[in-house]
Parts: sequence; structure tokens; C-alpha cells
Amino acid sequence: MFLYRLSVFSKWAKYIGLLSYLLSLFSDYALFSYFTLFALFVVVEIALNASVFFGSIALLWGMLVIKRRYRNKLPSVETFRSSVIYSLPFEGHWAVVNGGFTQEYSHSWNIPVQRYAYDFLQMESGRSYSGNEREVGSYHCYDKAILSPADGVVVKVNNRSNDSLILGKGRYFNRSNHIAGNYVIIKHAEDQYSLLAHLKKDSIVVKAGEKVVRGQILARCGNTGNSTEPHLHFHLQNGPNFYTSVGLPIRFSDITIQPCQLDGRPVMPLPSIPDGFISRGYIVQNG
Repeated sequence: MFLYRLSVFSKWAKYIGLLSYLLSLFSDYALFSYFTLFALFVVVEIALNASVFFGSIALLWGMLVIKRRYRNKLPSVETFRSSVIYSLPFEGHWAVVNGGFTQEYSHSWNIPVQRYAYDFLQMESGRSYSGNEREVGSYHCYDKAILSPADGVVVKVNNRSNDSLILGKGRYFNRSNHIAGNYVIIKHAEDQYSLLAHLKKDSIVVKAGEKVVRGQILARCGNTGNSTEPHLHFHLQNGPNFYTSVGLPIRFSDITIQPCQLDGRPVMPLPSIPDGFISRGYIVQNG
């Protein structure tokens, strides 16, 4: 909590330093010169939010690489076909809180690697938690088993991140070394890799190089990385690199889907969703 308070102080201190610098241009008052030093807190702020700062730069760099490599010919529902059988990476009913296979309903369409990404959580009585909303253990999906979506080989694991602090009203403090927090990347076929992110620290039970089968437990749901509350981020990409790969639309095998009331955002009508695809605003589970 100390680091969070220091982060908040640094955020405002740098503005005090900037304002003092501007005032010092028009005044010889010595106090303004001293307060200008507060601008150095920008270094502290960057250090405390390094994963967000450098992750954002890496995403921008990756977008430039993808633009040059693919131009505007990115994989789509119409052009991408897969022979791999994919299941939802969990047991039971989970809500699709973000994501879709069209631009209108995707929450990250303009980030190529996350174009077809999904965020899942569990709901009970219309809420994702019961009790104290700032405690990760209050959330229904926290510590639930996360499964391999298909057969494959684990190519990368990150397990160095602590859960982000939940501050309420969509605010959080990232305590991770990566914007995805703890994650597992699995190769399922040539040019088909899945990423499962925001996993609980020390819950990952697989390692790089290990073969996995569809439905095998990989880890537990957590709240690491850029995460306002415990949930699972899941997407398919065409390479092992989180920043320079492009997202792939994913068709799930043998699932059920039913509408749910999450928020006020529009949802795709159920008759418009092709068999095997999912979109935000629905409860989904393996059949």
C-alpha cells in the first residue's frame, strides 16, 4: 500500500513541479525554484508503473511492425480457418465481459494482437463479487481453475507478478512486471498460440516445453497485471510474441451460450452469432 500512496503522491508532485517551473519563468521568488524539483517525481511514477509504461511502448512498436508486415491484410472470421479443436479454458458458467469477433463489439479491435481477445469472469445474482470489493478473494472467479483450451506445448510462462490492488470504481494499482501479469502461452499448431493472462501467482503448474492436453489444469484465475478485478484474459495469436503477433478469431467446439445483463453496452443479437463464436454480454460454458 505504501508503493501505491507513493505513486499517487508522485502523480501530483510532478504537476506541482511543472507549475512551479512555469511560475519561475515570471518570478524570481526562490520557493518556485525549489518546488521545480518536484518534477523529478515523474521518474518515480514511471518506475512504479514500469510495466504499464514500457508495455504501452512495446504495444505501439508492435503495431508498427504489424502494419509494415501485414498492411491491412489481417486474419478475419472470413479468411481464417483452423483444424484445432478449442474449448473454453474453464469449467462452469463464465460471463464474457469484454470481447467479440467484430469491430463493433470488440473492446480492443485497434490492438492487432488483442483484436479477438476476451475477458471472462463469473457472476452471481448480477455481481462479480460478494463482500469487500477490494479483496481479491471476494470475487467469484478468483482462484478458479484455468484450463488448456486445446492440445499443445507450453512455450512461455510468467509467474513473477503479485495481484494488483483493487481500489474500486475501476481503479487499480499494478504490481506486475508485465501488463498481462502472470500468463501462459501455448503453441497448438503452426501459427496458432493461445495466451491466458492475469493468473494467480504461484498457481501455474506447467512449465515451458511441457506438453498439455485440452482441459488440463494450467493455473488459477488471479488479478495480476492490468486488471481492475479478478478475471481471465484469453486470446489466440499467430506467434509466440505478445507484441508483434496478430490476433486470430477463435471458434469454440461444443459450447452453450445464453444472454446475461452485464452493463449498458450494446450486445450482438444471439441469432447473429455464428455457431462456436462468442461475444460480450453472454454467459458461456462448455457443452
